Amino acid sequence: MSIQSSAGGIPVIILKDGAQQTKGRDAQKNNIAAAKLIAEIVHSSLGPRGMDKMLVDSLGDVTITNDGATILKEIDVQHPAAKMLVEISKATDNEVGDGTTSAVVLAGALLENAESLILQDVHPTIVVDGYRKAAQKAVELLEKIADKVSPTDKDVLERIARTSMQTKLVRRDSANLADMIVKSVLAVAEKKEVGYLVDIDDIKVEKKAGGSIKDSSLTKGIILDKEVVHSGMPKRIDNAKIALVNNALEIDKTEFDAKINITNPQQMKSFLDEEQRMIKSMVDKVIASGANVLFCQKGIDDMAQHYLAKAGILTVRRIKESDMTKLAKATGARMISNLDDLFEKDLGSAEIVEERKIETDKWTFIEGCKHPKAVTLLLRAGSQRVVDEVERSVHDALMVVKDVMEKPFIVAGGGAPETYAATKLREWAKTLEGREQLAVEKFADSLEVIPITLAENAGMDPIDTLASLRSKQLKGNKWTGIDVMKGQVASMHTTDIFEPLSVKIQIITCATESACMILRIDDVIATAKSAGPPPGAEGMGGMGGMGGMGGMGGGMGGMPPMDM
Repeated sequence: MSIQSSAGGIPVIILKDGAQQTKGRDAQKNNIAAAKLIAEIVHSSLGPRGMDKMLVDSLGDVTITNDGATILKEIDVQHPAAKMLVEISKATDNEVGDGTTSAVVLAGALLENAESLILQDVHPTIVVDGYRKAAQKAVELLEKIADKVSPTDKDVLERIARTSMQTKLVRRDSANLADMIVKSVLAVAEKKEVGYLVDIDDIKVEKKAGGSIKDSSLTKGIILDKEVVHSGMPKRIDNAKIALVNNALEIDKTEFDAKINITNPQQMKSFLDEEQRMIKSMVDKVIASGANVLFCQKGIDDMAQHYLAKAGILTVRRIKESDMTKLAKATGARMISNLDDLFEKDLGSAEIVEERKIETDKWTFIEGCKHPKAVTLLLRAGSQRVVDEVERSVHDALMVVKDVMEKPFIVAGGGAPETYAATKLREWAKTLEGREQLAVEKFADSLEVIPITLAENAGMDPIDTLASLRSKQLKGNKWTGIDVMKGQVASMHTTDIFEPLSVKIQIITCATESACMILRIDDVIATAKSAGPPPGAEGMGGMGGMGGMGGMGGGMGGMPPMDM
């Protein structure tokens, strides 16, 4: 309970029972400590030599990953300031797909360095202003040194995809996967008046444990995790003409309660015959269009299956709407809602439609589409955990290739651009007056946390490495970074480590914004949950409001209780 006394010395109670308030320095310390803890969790998984985390959820499901966003999403953080760092990793993941770990590590470093300034009595607002200016300047510097590339240059795109996968479990097979990823993105990219537009949803990623990562393949078409509905249907059709229907091939039950009075068996027979005739006429419309493959979004009646099998039409039912949309894009078919509208011109085409057995499941493959605007990557790996991680790595790689196609600028990786920006920011800081200069210098220090962490994770000496990196950068080799695999400072151009400029900019802006937001908080007021009387205890007067979560104050870094 917070008691503020008024001028007359009369106590005034503002907050309700059980609420707690942390003010000023304490609140800032608390928030910064929590954010630093989050950055510490992911910092060991940065870079090609980063370690993976094993996360076990409440149901006992295991996830093994080193994807920053996935780690933070799975660990279900409770501390409110720490939640902000989880949010930046999510935002970075949705926006550019890669660099989630870097964003969190950078935000943690910015807060840690800000803390030392605040302890020297620099006002947080001044730190925030300095950080914002520095971030803007850093983005300008990176834009200046970025190389413009051709958005469809396969070679460049593959290097970008490989770099993204170097830090993951799949790095042994990154060359093979990068080739498939780039082909798939180029297939679905749409040319606009200015540049390209890529919708990652057009690339369907299916995964199946079994085999090895090398067995992963790219299909110019769609793979459905469904089997053919009827055993009497053909399992393979060449030169397929594909009909996509999104209503059911069965007799709908009436909306209202209908009663049919049947007095003799003859009426019963004619009633059933009529149902059968309606179903047959539906199937006849499909046959009349010339289709030899039918994909249906809803159900198909047993009778309809029988007629379709007799006509030799390969049929798959209950397909997800998203898959239907992809099928339409891949095969060029038009989705039909009313069978009366189904004509030959609405059919799509593919070289092969075939049911194949993948491990224990039967899946339908639609392959060899002419100019597919939707494709499928089938990922394989030894076990379910591995294949899940392969999928996450492939998602990151798809996203970075998309980033470069939409904004064709790249910078080197390996901590080179961060070190370059830091060096230039320090020179620029000298031209500033007042205390902002200190904040800009701290911002430069924070940027260097990325190369330092890369070096630490690779088992190199962080201080020696940074000194050597700085001296080479000062000599004007702006592409000098850390070659983590060899454990030395080298030019990133020779090692083919490149990253999209948009990822770097996203990391810097995201991390700065959230660090500034946390620094501006000087008061944390946590209201307790009101604990109502236990059920059935109405008669036990005065049991309500038992101090709520008063005993929960020992959370992360002695956090006041939160309204979780």
